[in-house]
Amino acid sequence: MSRELRDALGQWATGVAIVTTRGAEGDVGLTCNSFASVSLDPALVLWSIQHSSNCYSAFKEAGYCVNILAESDADVVWKFTKGEQSERFAGVPATRLPSGRLRLDNAIAWFDCELHQNVPAGDHDILIGQVQAFEAQPAPPVLFGAGQLGRLQALS
Repeated sequence: MSRELRDALGQWATGVAIVTTRGAEGDVGLTCNSFASVSLDPALVLWSIQHSSNCYSAFKEAGYCVNILAESDADVVWKFTKGEQSERFAGVPATRLPSGRLRLDNAIAWFDCELHQNVPAGDHDILIGQVQAFEAQPAPPVLFGAGQLGRLQALS
């Protein structure tokens, strides 16, 4: 993809999440801004992962937990973008769910999902998950746009 196209797509502001799974090598997590709801009945959500991601093999056929972060946890967003998996999780409080996946304790919402469908799409796979459990609490989410993290501010 050209840098110009990536920059143009970056003008669309999105939420940001940490997606976790349990792979053969242990806990795996990465930062994602492609999370979206698909259906309420059945409860389906999606996100996409690039084939070249070093986490691809852990996620391509596994369930996952999507963790929505508050603006106060913006530092965690960057932490899950690089480095070894053990470094990403170091110092981040998390709870093991009955599924075996981790939910981040500071998440303002989380969705634990079984993989419903994997849809190949260019250099990514779209991972559609069926929500098995979730929880939410009201708090301002961290947002991502134009290559930067930001916050929600209501317009008058």
